[in-house]
Amino acid sequence: MKTSRDALPGGAGQACDMAKAATAELDGQGRVVSWTLAAERLLGYRAAEILDHPAAELLAVPGDTARAAAVARWCRSGDGWGGSVAARHRDGRELQLAVQVTPVVNGIAEGAGRERWSVLALEEWRLPGGGVNQLMLEPFLAHAPVGMAVLGTDLRYVWVNDVLERLIPLERRLGRTVHEVLPKLEAEAFEERMQKVLRTGSPVMDYEFRSPTYADPNQERAYSASFFVLEDPQSRRVGIWYMVIDVTERWRAQERLALLNAASARIGSTLGITRTAQELADVAVPPLADFVAVDLLDSVIRGEEPVPGPVGGAPVLRRCGQQSVNEGCPEAALAIGEAVPRDPSSPIARALLEGESQVEPDLDLEHSAWVNETAERAAVVRAFGFRSVMVAPIKARGITLGAATFARSSRLGPFTADDVRLAEELVARAAVCVDNARRYTRERTAARVMQRNLLPHELTGGSALEVASWYFPADTPSGVGGDWFDVIPLSGARVALVVGDVVGHGIDAAATMGRLRTAVRTLANLDLAPDELLARLDDLVIGLLETGSADAAAEAENASVAATFMGATCLYVVYDPVSRKCTMARAGHLPPAVVRPDGAVDFPELPAGPPLGLGAMPFESVELELAEGSLITLYTDGLLEACDQDIGVGLSRLRGALAAPGASLKETGGKVVKALLTGPPSDDAALLLARTRALGAHHVASWELAADPAVVAGARTLVDRKLSEWDMDGLAFTTELIVSELVTNAIRHATGPLTLRLIRQTAPDVLICEVCDASSTSPRLRHARTTDEGGRGLFIVAQLTRRWGTRYTPTGKIIWAEQGAGAQPRIA
Repeated sequence: MKTSRDALPGGAGQACDMAKAATAELDGQGRVVSWTLAAERLLGYRAAEILDHPAAELLAVPGDTARAAAVARWCRSGDGWGGSVAARHRDGRELQLAVQVTPVVNGIAEGAGRERWSVLALEEWRLPGGGVNQLMLEPFLAHAPVGMAVLGTDLRYVWVNDVLERLIPLERRLGRTVHEVLPKLEAEAFEERMQKVLRTGSPVMDYEFRSPTYADPNQERAYSASFFVLEDPQSRRVGIWYMVIDVTERWRAQERLALLNAASARIGSTLGITRTAQELADVAVPPLADFVAVDLLDSVIRGEEPVPGPVGGAPVLRRCGQQSVNEGCPEAALAIGEAVPRDPSSPIARALLEGESQVEPDLDLEHSAWVNETAERAAVVRAFGFRSVMVAPIKARGITLGAATFARSSRLGPFTADDVRLAEELVARAAVCVDNARRYTRERTAARVMQRNLLPHELTGGSALEVASWYFPADTPSGVGGDWFDVIPLSGARVALVVGDVVGHGIDAAATMGRLRTAVRTLANLDLAPDELLARLDDLVIGLLETGSADAAAEAENASVAATFMGATCLYVVYDPVSRKCTMARAGHLPPAVVRPDGAVDFPELPAGPPLGLGAMPFESVELELAEGSLITLYTDGLLEACDQDIGVGLSRLRGALAAPGASLKETGGKVVKALLTGPPSDDAALLLARTRALGAHHVASWELAADPAVVAGARTLVDRKLSEWDMDGLAFTTELIVSELVTNAIRHATGPLTLRLIRQTAPDVLICEVCDASSTSPRLRHARTTDEGGRGLFIVAQLTRRWGTRYTPTGKIIWAEQGAGAQPRIA
C-alpha cells in the first residue's frame, strides 16, 4: 500500500463512473460497518460475511496490514488519502483497486470511538484514458527496482515505493521530514539538493552517498540519488520526487580498483623487505580488513634463496608487518621481528604447505582452528570481535615467501569471494616486490661483504706512524661505493699511505676499487717513488680500458667498468721515519692536510695531476720534512661534500676540526666527523689519520765502508757490537752471515762508496739490514749447482730472512733484508 495526500491524482475521482464504484464505511478500528451491493459485486463478499470484520482481511498482500495501520495513523492528521491497493476477491483473484479514503463529517471531532471513514474503490482498468493514468502507474512504480519517494514542498514524505520502504519502514517516513528520517549528514545533503531543485526547477543528478542499512547498521551500502521537481498543470512547483539506485557493487568495484591502484603506488616504494611487508598491511587496512599481519620466512629476510614449492613446518616465520584499525595494533600478539609459532594443522601452516588461501567467512568461535590453536589467539578473537578470517600465501616466481593474514569484525562483514580475489591480488603484487627486495638484499649483502673484504681490516704504521681510519658508506640504495684507503709497510721501516676514490656506487665501483687497491699494493712492493707509482698505475688503467669484447653484454659491462675507472683518483704518500721525509703525489685527488705539532694546519701545494686513465700529463712528487708528532690527514671528497657542496667550505671546516694540538687520533677523527658529516653522506666518505714518529740514533746505526774485501770482517764486528748494545745477541750469527753476503756482493758487483745500515724497528719487532752502493745493477737470486764454488749468497740471505729486496735511489740502489727478532733461521 502506498500513500498520497492528493485524492485520486489528475482529477481521476471526478472522471470515474460513480455508479460502478464500490463504497464501504470503516470505524476507528478499521472494521467494516457499512457494505454496498457495488462492493459485493466488486469483491464477491456479501454484507453478512464482511461486516464487523477488519478491512485488512481484504488485502491481497499480508504485509499491507502493517502499512494500513501506518496509513490510518497518518490519515488522522490529514484530510484523506488516495492511492492504489491490491485486494483479494472472494474467489482468490487479485484486484488492483484505485481507492480514496475520506473522513465522515464530524467523525474525528466525536472521538476515536466514533470515527467513521468512507471508502470509495474502483478497478483501475475502468479509469478514464484506457486505464493508463497515474493510479495505474502507481503499482508499477511501487514495485520498480529502484527506490522512489515523493515529498511536499515542506520536504515531508508523502509516498515511497517498496525499495525505499525496505530500507526504512513506512511508519518511520510518512509525514516526517528528511531530518527526522535520514542520518544527519545524509539529511543535510538531501535537503540542500532538494531546496536547490525547488528553487531552480532543474534536476540534480547522480549524487552518490553511503549509508548503513536499517537491518544492519554495521553494514554500509552505496547509493546514487537524483532529484526532480513536481509541477501541477499550472506549472506550479508542488513537491519533489527523487529516485535512489543501489550502486554498491559499482562502488565496491571502484574501491577495489582504487585499492589496487594505491597498492601499485605504495607497495614496493623501497627495496626493504620489512618495509614492503608493512606497506602491504598499511594498504589493506581499513579498506579490506580490520587487522592484517604479514609473516615472512626468516631466510627471505636474510636475502637467501628459498627452496621452490610448498613450505613445511621447519622454516622459521617472522612477523614483518602488521596494521589494525585500532591504534597501537593491540590485536597483535607478536612484535615486529619475532618468530611466529604455528601448529602443523593451523591455517597458516596449511596455506604454506598447500599454496592456497585458507578462508573462514563465518568464524566458528567454538571449533575453528583459528580460535583453538592458542589460548592467546582465542582471547584476541573474542576480545576484538573477529568474525571472518583469511590467510593467503605470499608467492612469487614459483617460491613461497610467507603468508598474510586478514581478519574482519562485523564492521565489514564476512569475506566474500570477491574479497578473497582482491586480497590474493594484493598479496601477489606485494610478493613480487618482496622477492625483488630479497634479491636486492642478497646482492647488497654480497657487495658489502666484498667491499669489507677489499678494505683493510687492521691498519698498522709500525714504528713510523700511528694510524686511525674512518669509513662511511653513502646513503644510497646499494650502500656500497668505491672510496678506499690503505697503509702499506715498505722496506727500511718506511710506510706508504694511500687513499682513492672511484666514481659511482654499487658492485662495479667496489670491484674497481678492489682492483686498484691490489694494483697499488703490488706496485708499492717494487719500492717505486710516488710519482712513478702513479704513472705505472695510470698505464695499468689505460690497458684495462683498452680491453675490448665482441659480446654486446660484455661490451656494456666494460663500458660501465670504464666509466668507474675514468673517474678514479688517488693520493700516494711515503713517509720515512729515519729521515722524517714525506714524499707525496696525487692523481686528481684532493691534497692532504698536514698538522704540525703546534696545531698549525697546512694543505701542501701538491700538483693535482690528471685522474687515472687519461695518460695526459706526468705526475709530480713533492717532498716535505716533518717534525715528529706531525699529523698527516688523507680523505675523500665525500667527507667534505657532506656538509656543503662547496669544497672550499668543507676544507675550511676540516682545517678548524684538525687544529687541536695534543688530542689523540680518536678524538681528532671524532671532531672531524662531527664537523663535516652533518647528515647521511650522499657519497662515500673516508678519513685516514697518521701521526709521525722518528727513529733516532738508538734505533739506527750507519757506517761508511770502503770497496775492499778486507772490510767484510770489520763490518761483521761492527754489527755484532751494535746488536749487543741493542740486546739482540740472538740475531748476531744470522746477521753476520747476511752482512757478509750483502757487503761481499756489493764489493764484487757494484761500485763504491758503500754504506751499511742497521734499523731496529718495533711494532713489529724487526731488524733491518741495508747495504747501499752506487750501482744500478739489479741483484739476481741464482740456484747454484753442487759443483759451483759461489753463487749462493742471495740464496742464503733469502733463507735467513723473512723478506729481502732492492730499491733504487737517485745515486744507486739499496739491498735490504728483514729479520724477525724472535724468528728462527730456515737453514741449519
